[in-house]
Amino acid sequence: MTKMTLRTVLATVLLSGSVAAVTDADANGDGVLTIDEMQAVMPDITAESFSQMDTNADGALDSAEVKAAQTAGLMPS
Repeated sequence: MTKMTLRTVLATVLLSGSVAAVTDADANGDGVLTIDEMQAVMPDITAESFSQMDTNADGALDSAEVKAAQTAGLMPS
């Protein structure tokens, strides 16, 4: 998945921050979101809630995990 597609998904999913903050959530441009990047746009995310969303336990959320978190109600839709 490309960085732009992930940003598009996040713009749709992360309604709690400004559009600019969501667009820039992937601070290092690697196409996935770390807990630090998530907390920058959603400060209420805890290590525990991030771990629930990070289903493959690689320390980052890819677009599939973002979609799954939204479906599971772990992330705003």
